[in-house]
Amino acid sequence: MKYKVLGNSGLMVSTLCLGTMTFGGKGKGLYEMVGTLEQPAVDELVKRAVDAGINFIDTANVYAEGRSEELTGQAIRNLGLKRDDLVIATKVCAAMGKGVNDQGLSRKHIMQQVEASLKRLQTDYIDLYQAHNWDPLVPLEETLRAMDDLITSGKVRYIGGSNYMGWYMMKAQAVAGKYQLHPYIAMQSHYSIATRELERDVIPALQDQKVGLMVWSPLCAGLLSGKYQRNGATTDAGRYQKVSFIPVDTERAFNILDVLHTMAAEKGTTVAQLALAWLLHQSVVTSVIIGANKLSQLEDNLGAVNVRLSAEELQQLDEVSRLSVEYPGWITGWRDRSFVKENS
Repeated sequence: MKYKVLGNSGLMVSTLCLGTMTFGGKGKGLYEMVGTLEQPAVDELVKRAVDAGINFIDTANVYAEGRSEELTGQAIRNLGLKRDDLVIATKVCAAMGKGVNDQGLSRKHIMQQVEASLKRLQTDYIDLYQAHNWDPLVPLEETLRAMDDLITSGKVRYIGGSNYMGWYMMKAQAVAGKYQLHPYIAMQSHYSIATRELERDVIPALQDQKVGLMVWSPLCAGLLSGKYQRNGATTDAGRYQKVSFIPVDTERAFNILDVLHTMAAEKGTTVAQLALAWLLHQSVVTSVIIGANKLSQLEDNLGAVNVRLSAEELQQLDEVSRLSVEYPGWITGWRDRSFVKENS
């Protein structure tokens, strides 16, 4: 296992992070369908992940209506793991009740939810507390001051965001700077070789601000697992067929999968490992969140850290998955090429 510093901080995290959305089997919609594991299976997955060198666990208050946090905290206790050896991340924003103030990023909701998360996780501090989404109803200063107070109190060590647009992340960092508040050190976003839209403006913003990138759903809800074929056939019905919630150009995705299948056969690895390895080879990525419904899936995902991609292989994968150029990107590219030509 390799480790990286998370953003502009001194916090070291494993390049693979154990995701816990599969824990719990409770709730509505997506979380009910994805979260099916109970304590024995959770203990097994957490033990294997830690044994493999993973020190980073990501959960959220909304996963299985808090049950995911409970199972995670109990697994740490059951396994006798040392709390300070782990980096535990959780999130706040989603609705956790029927009241008008039971959601969002207001001071009231944040303060209520951090206490609930601490109790469920059976810990007295959270390493990384993340805004699960952006809240257009709440001033950023209010959210960031509440987060800053949690850091000052010792209940939270660092803060981060999730699913932010590039401009909004930049605004958050600017507000933190203006009022001398703790800034975000990490952003949790969806990114995969089949869905590279994050590269248009979010990734340049993260690089500019030295904010770490945590990747969720790196296998694009299972599409990149290697189970699915262009004709709709599958070797094992999984999450992608049940909950296809990520917009994706399937024709383009299967063009990428054609290359991944061929390359996997040549390298003696799996398609899923290659898709994860591609992310691990992207310098902007700090940690890739992997979730599993069974131990065999986790074992396969863990193997991605040992996959090496040559410059030629990375170029091949980039060519088949590269985004089309959109405005103003093509203007920037044209300008840069013109400058080089005129000054060469």
